[in-house]
Amino acid sequence: MGLTTDPNHPGLGHGSDDKPVPQNETYLVLSEEERAKGFVRPLRRSYKHVGAPGPTNPLRDLTDEERERYSKFGYVKFEAHPNSDNPSVTGRYWTQEQLDNVGKGCGTVTTMGEAIAETYARDPNFYGASYCCGCNMHRPVAEFAWVDDGTRVGS
Repeated sequence: MGLTTDPNHPGLGHGSDDKPVPQNETYLVLSEEERAKGFVRPLRRSYKHVGAPGPTNPLRDLTDEERERYSKFGYVKFEAHPNSDNPSVTGRYWTQEQLDNVGKGCGTVTTMGEAIAETYARDPNFYGASYCCGCNMHRPVAEFAWVDDGTRVGS
């Protein structure tokens, strides 16, 4: 596996996988100079696949109007976000598949190389997906928790 600071490198993959695949040929990292500026999060090397996070607020059934409007998306519940910092975000719609997958990670611990770990520590939002060595897939970072303290990767 190689590393690059070039976001246009041909060996890079992009996003989550929908079926098992080998790790990418190359992974993008921040430059040594950028990583040397210091970390905004602890340097951690191992994360566990814990599955997607679930709702943090109570769910309610959809209204008749919402069912009609959003049936093509498969939504079954709505989670209101009453204390959102963003007034344009009032809540989230959930499908049954999303609800059924909450917390359904495989439990495998994956350990990454130093440059990737330092990239996470310098910029926790740098990656949108991370590789699970148990599922052999890149999954959204929110499906993983740091082994050291249990916080979600990317937070």
